[in-house]
Amino acid sequence: MNTEIKKIKKPPVVVVLGHVDHGKTSLLDYIRKTKIVEKEAGLITQSTGAYEVIHYPVVNKEQPTTEEQLENSKQGERITFIDTPGHEAFWAMRQRGADIADIAILVVSADEGIKPQTEESIKILIETKTPYIVVITKADLPTANIQKVKSELMAKGVLLEGLGGDISWQVVSSKTGEGINELLDLILLLRDVLGLNCDLSLNGRGFIIESKMDSQRGIMASVILRNGVLRLEENIFTLTASGKIKTLERFLGKPEKEIFPSSPAVIFGFEELPKPGEEFRTGKIEILELGVVEKIDVSILKEASKKELLPVAILKADVAGSLEVLTSVLGDKLKIIGSSVGEITDGDINSAIASQALIVGFKTKLNKRSESFAGIHNVKIFISEVIYELVKAVEKHLAEIISFEMSGRLRVIAVFGKKGDQQIIGGRVFEGVLKTNRKIEITRGSSVIGEGKIINLQENKEDMKEVGLDKECGILIDSKTIIREGDEISQRAS
Repeated sequence: MNTEIKKIKKPPVVVVLGHVDHGKTSLLDYIRKTKIVEKEAGLITQSTGAYEVIHYPVVNKEQPTTEEQLENSKQGERITFIDTPGHEAFWAMRQRGADIADIAILVVSADEGIKPQTEESIKILIETKTPYIVVITKADLPTANIQKVKSELMAKGVLLEGLGGDISWQVVSSKTGEGINELLDLILLLRDVLGLNCDLSLNGRGFIIESKMDSQRGIMASVILRNGVLRLEENIFTLTASGKIKTLERFLGKPEKEIFPSSPAVIFGFEELPKPGEEFRTGKIEILELGVVEKIDVSILKEASKKELLPVAILKADVAGSLEVLTSVLGDKLKIIGSSVGEITDGDINSAIASQALIVGFKTKLNKRSESFAGIHNVKIFISEVIYELVKAVEKHLAEIISFEMSGRLRVIAVFGKKGDQQIIGGRVFEGVLKTNRKIEITRGSSVIGEGKIINLQENKEDMKEVGLDKECGILIDSKTIIREGDEISQRAS
């Protein structure tokens, strides 16, 4: 590595934040001259993307201009944008975007003003201490009320320039292009004010934006380089993954031998899937340089016993970031026993059969053979490309499982014997009270598999008419369904 310091002005990395449907992706579409928004499922951005553009700054000929400004106006300056999803499920991804970025754009719609995710975005920007510019979008709409938006922002502590504060702001229209060149000039101006530089003499250092398994090329990682130079054939490390850069591509897929700071890039060569949001470095690096992986969340350990009572699930997604979101959204509704990136396979279905789990897939696929295999074994599978539709389907299914009011629920700990349709089991009541001579439903995983009736209850070898919460008991059940350990017994209130 060359030890000579080679500092240059750093192209800014800009994250776009704001409420759902306030025009974040449409703004970037205009800047990139693309139509990404029309391709997104549900017309809502579902993953974090990074895009690089070239902007030619406007030179004011009435004022003195430096040679550097003149040169930049001819050659153009690079700006990298990170587009973060606006739906509430993607809070963690938006927070990660702010951590990675040098500058943020806070998008607020001129016709709707401040909304819940606008407030959340402001909170993220304050917590991460990210410098930002306010962009008021949809200025072309007849219902636009720019003065109202500015007043709402000021009321939330966003002190705008010209109104007693120092936060720059710009009104834009993604349909007409009004204000967009001025916005790009503002971004470069803020970069200069912040004095953002990078050092080309250093090894590469940046962040993982996304990662997934490519069936033909192996593990693919989308990254943004923060400093130094990223070179082909160099060793690359994160806290959870390592490898050698075998293929290096710019974000549009052009192969490169080296990548410079702020550029989005794609890397092939990791031996394990790196986690989105992790810092990476290249060259020979001691793992301790990267810091502590995570702190143990004691509350998670305390909640572990409660998770045992939740329906069991296996999660699948197209990329690691989507998997993280899915886990976050469903973590309090399901006991997640497995999660991975890629298509739903026969192996996933075998795991679901063994654990009586349902499978939830986000932006992933299921081939006909595996679908048939799942059907034979009554494995419930939910797949969607829109996160809120997927969550809604899972919640509906869970509601159907416990749609009747129950007087009690018990988890089967042991099965002692069977004679005809009568079975003796042992279990622990985890909800309400179980009573004799009442009908029951038998649930396995996330599906009701049969019904029956409690003939006899025993606690400490004594016959009981009912057994209450947190009590262990033996039960004689009349049912044609063969009961197994781990099944649940549910009893109606009437």
